[in-house]
Amino acid sequence: MTDQIIVFATLVTALILFIWGKWRYDIVALLALIIVTISGLVTVENAFSGFGHPAVITVAAILVISKSIFNSGLAEIASKWFEKLGKNVFLQVVVLTGFVTLISGFMNNIGALALMLPVALQIARKSGNPPSILLMPLAFGSLLGGLMTMIGTPPNIIVAMFRAEGVGEPFRMFDFTPVGAGVAITGVVFIALIGWRLLPHRTGKTSPEDLFHIEDYITEVKIEPESPLINNQIRGMKFPTGVDVNIIGIIRQGRKLVARAGFEKLRKGDKLIVEADSDNLKEFINWGKLKLAGSKKIDREKLGTDEVTIMEAVVMEGSTMIKSTAIDLNLRNRFGINLLAISRKGERIVERLGRIKFSPGDVLLLSGPIDIIHQILKELRCLPLAERKLKIGTERRVVKAASIFGAAILSATFGLLSVQLAFVIAAVVMVLTNLISVRELYESIDWPIIILLGAMIPVGQALETSGGAETIASQLLMLSGQMPAVATIVILLVVTMFLSDIINNAAAAVLMSPIAFNLANAMGASPDPFLICVALGASCAFLTPIGHQSNTLVMGPGGYHFGDYWKMGLPLEILIILVGTPLIIWFWPLGI
Repeated sequence: MTDQIIVFATLVTALILFIWGKWRYDIVALLALIIVTISGLVTVENAFSGFGHPAVITVAAILVISKSIFNSGLAEIASKWFEKLGKNVFLQVVVLTGFVTLISGFMNNIGALALMLPVALQIARKSGNPPSILLMPLAFGSLLGGLMTMIGTPPNIIVAMFRAEGVGEPFRMFDFTPVGAGVAITGVVFIALIGWRLLPHRTGKTSPEDLFHIEDYITEVKIEPESPLINNQIRGMKFPTGVDVNIIGIIRQGRKLVARAGFEKLRKGDKLIVEADSDNLKEFINWGKLKLAGSKKIDREKLGTDEVTIMEAVVMEGSTMIKSTAIDLNLRNRFGINLLAISRKGERIVERLGRIKFSPGDVLLLSGPIDIIHQILKELRCLPLAERKLKIGTERRVVKAASIFGAAILSATFGLLSVQLAFVIAAVVMVLTNLISVRELYESIDWPIIILLGAMIPVGQALETSGGAETIASQLLMLSGQMPAVATIVILLVVTMFLSDIINNAAAAVLMSPIAFNLANAMGASPDPFLICVALGASCAFLTPIGHQSNTLVMGPGGYHFGDYWKMGLPLEILIILVGTPLIIWFWPLGI
């Protein structure tokens, strides 16, 4: 009993910390692992065995393959197809959501969404439709698509490998398809016919021009002969307390200096391109002995040169920017980029930019060197949203990536190779054929997810060995009482869905899989329908923006509020319960 108390206390504490969000979920998972190891529930020898677990290896390989497919140029080819959709909202929703659902079955959910998000924003911009009616369907489609195959989402991989430990054989590649495809098709039909109509229509924010109106904050000022700024560099310049301005560039003798402006010594007669509100601008002019150069506003084109571009990007989950400010990160001096504006939940933040702590889903307007800004955004884990040119996309590369990936799927499906080995080989071949560089290979792996899985797998095993999973299973049986066995499936599905809405879906699968297995044993039933139920519920995080990274990623660009998600997500989850439960029972009989 003492062991169970320790396990339950650890899991409850971890759950609270997951929901609180103060610490990142991988750190919380490591803390949970440390507690169960120190308490003796997991031996020191097995404490880090989770990092070599087949599920962890498979997830890492799939992330690499997803990035390789992205590099192949699929986005560029897809965008050409979708340009023909016109202005019909129904057609846009059904085609975009259907496509991302399809590809999410064979690549990482986030990768599929990242592939299509800029395309959807471009379509919204050209058609004049609000992005809010396209982006949440896109995010939900990426989750629905993951249900269809074993490699579509981490919960499926975890459940498959847990079955291997329990009965000696994992679920195969397409064992999830009968239930997953049925639910995915139902979900896409609902989203296309009804779901998008339940979403807020927040218009006029489909481009940086509409969202930020930066001309209201950008000004030219001229350096007068008596200015203390002369012979000083912008880099490292100290402003008086209370003065918050951002010097974006210099205009010198009609020539714009932006990329290297921070290293130039200022001269008499230079014009500075300054971002500031009216109060800070006035203080800066007085302190620096400057004067306004003509109009108080300048055109957006002043910010761009042949070397510098303006880029809109969204802060992704796991970014190094989260909970830091532009000053903390030293964006200008370290990366050579200027932060021009921040939007959160579709509204521009008008506070001092240098002091705003970044959050997942924030949309940033940045200016930086045109040749390296995409690499900088990749390093910062930000997804570019502005229209861009993909320099490496060719149909030949798409065919090459698809062929390698297809060979891996066939090898795993027909049992020629284990799943993890098949996809590790595919990832290595993609490196050798230059579809992805070695550096990109390591960058493409979502290390917080890997740490989360590696740490939580032993914690889940401690839940099993301590008897905690059996105790929870018996309580769920008591809850279902004298109701039909199918009621237990429904309860398990609802509990897993709820858990996935508030914590990472992979963690939900790790915790619920041993409970499902013990529930099946207590009923004398086959474990398969219960494990499929966990896989389904863990990937149905439709009620909140924090349940899955896909939901967080569209929050800023779509202008969504926290409460917008359940408007389409709640009826979708109810529909999934109504459709998914009979599909589970039909294809995976209880056997009692």
